[in-house]
Amino acid sequence: MTQGAATPLPPPKERRRLREAGSLSRDQVAELVGVTPETVRRWESGRTTPKGQKREAYARLLAELTTTEEPAPVATTPRAAAIQEPAPPTAGTAGGTATATATAPPRARTAAEAFDALYTHAAPFLVRQTYLLTGRRILAREAVERAFQQAWQNWPEVAVDPDPAGWVRAAAYEYAMSPWHSLRPGKRQPEAPPATPEDRELLGVLLGLPPVYRRTLLLYDGVGLDLPDTAAETEASTPAAANRILHAREAVAQRLPDLGVPEQLHRRLTELAGSEKLDAPVSTVVRSGSERRTRFWTRAAVTFTVFIIGATALTVRVAPTHYEPVPAPGSPIAGVPPLTGPEPLTPADLELRKELRERLGGGPERLAPRTE
Repeated sequence: MTQGAATPLPPPKERRRLREAGSLSRDQVAELVGVTPETVRRWESGRTTPKGQKREAYARLLAELTTTEEPAPVATTPRAAAIQEPAPPTAGTAGGTATATATAPPRARTAAEAFDALYTHAAPFLVRQTYLLTGRRILAREAVERAFQQAWQNWPEVAVDPDPAGWVRAAAYEYAMSPWHSLRPGKRQPEAPPATPEDRELLGVLLGLPPVYRRTLLLYDGVGLDLPDTAAETEASTPAAANRILHAREAVAQRLPDLGVPEQLHRRLTELAGSEKLDAPVSTVVRSGSERRTRFWTRAAVTFTVFIIGATALTVRVAPTHYEPVPAPGSPIAGVPPLTGPEPLTPADLELRKELRERLGGGPERLAPRTE
């Protein structure tokens, strides 16, 4: 089905407004359409768009909410009455009764407050998910802390991202799955396994999968992302992500036949992640650590730049200012005899040397001159 022939849908903000006007939660909409609450949240934020039968079911639900919606005065609707603030008394009125309602605009949150809210909401779950990905508690905490530090360093980009939690999750997974961790000394030290035999067996099956299959399975069946988002986060095509999920499910079902049903696998992954008491550090510690790391690398960059400038200045100072030609190679001078050494002995010389050695070998003790 092409995009032009697809069932039309309201804009993302209108989808959320219709759901709230119908007093429906994301869980209820997800149950009616047959998807996860996370998928509904992504539909309402505009990050993804439903397709196929899910799109038709979602469109019918929104159409029903549109037809059943009846405009009503703000003061008489229960939802509006619940969020309406009482008007403060106005000075100068009889009996202190209010004559006007003044609603102050909500105060915009600072960057630190927005970061703390994101950290408080996403960090505990993300640590448990990363533990399922790595099987190591210390590495899971470190990966999440490093990911949030990176998010704080790039907060202007993360703040406007349609899914800030997904941005941090991708950074944490990338850090946790780095092959360099196998070279660390602590990697060789085993950690305590889960408490129950069922959890130990499931974690062992997960860690036995290839890393890319494990990550794809965790995002789809653990976190609850839809297939296009799973493929995008794992940097793969949608068919490749689907094949990875199928192969990973088959590998898990071979070892644990009870988890052959995706719903059972999702439930067990959630239980395994929730059984571990993994606490993340407070957000202020993460922000201060990120700022210290930024200062360290800034000073290191400045120091390295100063060193390069000094080396360049020294090179310019001691380098020659003009070209000095290389001396030409020497040439032989005519008329000079070549160097000669002792020539080899001729056969006559060898015979004479032999005769002298034989004659004088037992010769007189002493030779004295004689006068005539």
